[in-house]
Amino acid sequence: MTASHTYEVQAQHERYKGPVFRVVTDEVVMPGGRAADRDYIQHVGSVGVVAVDDERRVVLIRQYRHAVRHHLWEIPAGLADVPGEALPEVAARELVEEADLVAGRLEHLLELHTSPGCSNERIRIFLARDLTPAASGYERHDEEAELEVRRFPLDEAVSMALAGEITNGPTVAGILAASHLLTR
Repeated sequence: MTASHTYEVQAQHERYKGPVFRVVTDEVVMPGGRAADRDYIQHVGSVGVVAVDDERRVVLIRQYRHAVRHHLWEIPAGLADVPGEALPEVAARELVEEADLVAGRLEHLLELHTSPGCSNERIRIFLARDLTPAASGYERHDEEAELEVRRFPLDEAVSMALAGEITNGPTVAGILAASHLLTR
């Protein structure tokens, strides 16, 4: 079956506006002509970095995430919120800020929508290799002040993802994609 309906937005109502996202309600024309409200988050977008060293270890950070009330293992990631900053530059910046590393090679790995049922956030994930220490450490604040940075063998990280020990969606996708790419 081919989708032919255009889902026209008749009106949009902003419910909340913050520095990272907006919550909006769209009045959307459904097949059959009836309008229905659809609430969602409009997000600035983000990047993630699967950093793999020469020993096939992946760099993960453990960070507190208040929405789930837990510390999670994640790839370095951050917002694409600086106007004019290219996505590879955002990825390189996040790698320095969260893991104190510089990548000699940075390539696009994959992209995905983090939660398309309620958000338009799209994350672009990069593979970073040829890692070297950053010239100077980045001063971290708030939750980032307690970041734990560790390197895990890539196979172990895959096992952690499949066992539910890593639950951050972009991290799971990035680890699996990097493992697939690097074992081909």
